[in-house]
Amino acid sequence: MNIKYQMLGFFGGLIMISMISCQSAGGNQTGSEYMPDMAHSVAYEINTYSYYYNNRYGTEDDLHKAVQPRLPINGTIARGYAGTSDHTGGHSHQGIAYKANGSVPYYYADNEEDRLKAIAEVVNNPYPITTAGLEKGKLLYNIQCAICHGEKGDGAGYLIRDDGGKYPVQPANFLLDDLITSSNGRYYHTLIYGRNLMGGYSENLSYEERWDVIHYIRSLQAVSKTLEYSEKVNTLNNIEVPNALVMAQKAAQAPIADAKVVSDSMMVNKIGSKINQH
Repeated sequence: MNIKYQMLGFFGGLIMISMISCQSAGGNQTGSEYMPDMAHSVAYEINTYSYYYNNRYGTEDDLHKAVQPRLPINGTIARGYAGTSDHTGGHSHQGIAYKANGSVPYYYADNEEDRLKAIAEVVNNPYPITTAGLEKGKLLYNIQCAICHGEKGDGAGYLIRDDGGKYPVQPANFLLDDLITSSNGRYYHTLIYGRNLMGGYSENLSYEERWDVIHYIRSLQAVSKTLEYSEKVNTLNNIEVPNALVMAQKAAQAPIADAKVVSDSMMVNKIGSKINQH
């Protein structure tokens, strides 16, 4: 008799345990899990807070600290944005080769000393003058700059005209000789940090887009002087390079490179022949 009750108790308890362990989730009840580690990984994902009470890597506070966003180390370059060259086949204006777009370090601080240093050192535009680049620069300029600096770059934007409003400070007139002869570093530094009441545009414009805007400003300056600044010709200055010239240089170098390959192949064949003779 005792064995009978013991068996009934055993099977009854087993059924109850099975029912409890298989309960479904609902409302604020997560239900029961047979093997929690299968659903809750011991590993944690960055920037994702997913604490689970059965974790094996510390307290809830430890996990909260571990998944917080971290600042990158100074000088960090985003994956995929280093290792390429500019249109000349060399490096960019800062001595490092970068991909056409993306996160590019800028090693000048937001102070007058570094601004003057950037003006002196950042001279070349790493991109050649192209029709597509000028069109893109025009679009971005009209969106980001023209409201203050004017569609023509003369500093007569909508915000300071009588039909627009009264801006407290006169925006820069890009058509003045001082700004026409200024280096590209003056423009690029201002786009990064801003100047006077103008804020910086480093978050509004990517690396390539900033240079496209500078190209377009140069084209406005050329128009004001009845000069040409295009994919084919640049009579404004001897700094920016028309893409037609870049393509011509590459075409001229191609036969030399092909001749070297042929010469190397002939040399290899000659050496091979001599080896076979021996």
